Order: sequence, then C-alpha cells, then structure tokens
Amino acid sequence: MATPKYATPDTPPPEAILIATLADGTKVKQRVARMRACNEKDEKAKMCAGHLKRWYFFGDEVKAKFGAQAEIYRCEKCRTLYVPNPEEESRTGTLSW
Repeated sequence: MATPKYATPDTPPPEAILIATLADGTKVKQRVARMRACNEKDEKAKMCAGHLKRWYFFGDEVKAKFGAQAEIYRCEKCRTLYVPNPEEESRTGTLSW
C-alpha cells in the first residue's frame, strides 16, 4: 500500500527531518511534502508556524553545503532553513502558460 499524500486524523503529521546545523546555530531541515509553514518548536514546545519563503541570498556556508543554485526556503519568523522534499517537483523553473 502506498503512503497517503495527506495526513489522516488517526496518524500524527509528518515531521521535517533535521539534516544539518550551520556554524551560527541555524537549523537546516528537509521539507515535508506540500509543507508551507515551519514546524520548529521552541523550548515550551510551541510550534513556530511561520511562512516558508524562497530564499535567494544565502551565505557561503549554505552555498558550500547545498550549491550556489540551491532551492532554499527560510521561515519568516525563526529563520530555520528548509531544503525541498525529493518527492516533490522542483520549483526552480520558469513558469510557462
């Protein structure tokens, strides 16, 4: 049986996987399919829920780890970085109508 694309009420939602921590302490996670909001939790276990926005102006450490043309998203609240889910289609191409 294939993995369902959407969360069901009887199962907990999938968590983004922590893949790296940068030298300045910034966490880098892999996005869950169709993830639009940050799921990072603070010390009180409260979820951030900041919007994930495409980030183009990342530093040298991110370029060295993921490439200069990497598709990187950043939470607008807590600044956690996210890389795309390998199961989803890349969004780096030009829109065509």
